[in-house]
Formats: sequence, C-alpha cells, structure tokens
Amino acid sequence: MMTLEDYLQTVAFVAKSLGDENRLRILLCVNNEKKSVSSIVEELNLSQPLVSHHLKELRRALLVKVERSGPFVYYEIADSRILTIMEALKELATDLLAARTTF
Repeated sequence: MMTLEDYLQTVAFVAKSLGDENRLRILLCVNNEKKSVSSIVEELNLSQPLVSHHLKELRRALLVKVERSGPFVYYEIADSRILTIMEALKELATDLLAARTTF
C-alpha cells in the first residue's frame, strides 16, 4: 500500500517535468512519431543544448522513450496518457483564469 508521502512524491515527480513550457512543446512534438534531436531542434526552433537538456529531464521522468539506431537517437512519448493530463491541465487553467476576478 502506498503511503501519502510516496503518493505525493510520485505525483510531484511527473508534475515537475510538466512544469516547463519547452518540455510540453517537446512532448507534443514527439507525440505522433519518433524524432531525432536535430528534428526536434528544427521543428521547435530551439537550441540543440536546450533541447538536449529538456530531453534528459523528460527521460529521467520516464515521459519519453529513447531508441538508438546506429549513430542516431530517436525520442517518442512514453505514454499517451501524458497528453490527456496536459489537456486536463489546460482545461483547469482555462476555467480558473476565466473565474479570476483579481490579479
């Protein structure tokens, strides 16, 4: 049985990785097909070191899968439920922002 502390650590583990806009963009980028770092860099117009850094964090959080093919490394989303979570967060944020009366 999972303790409350284990539960919170597990949720925070994934939530931290989803807390960066560039990581979210990368997850969307690799959603439909495996892509190389250079392909992600080109598609998102981000620097290679920045993309590599975020991919490392996404790998660490188990949100992307890595496949090596010769000298190339390809990334893809690890679980499509990540997209469902992202959509739910967007809906929540939209509703909260719509209800906001003060800043």
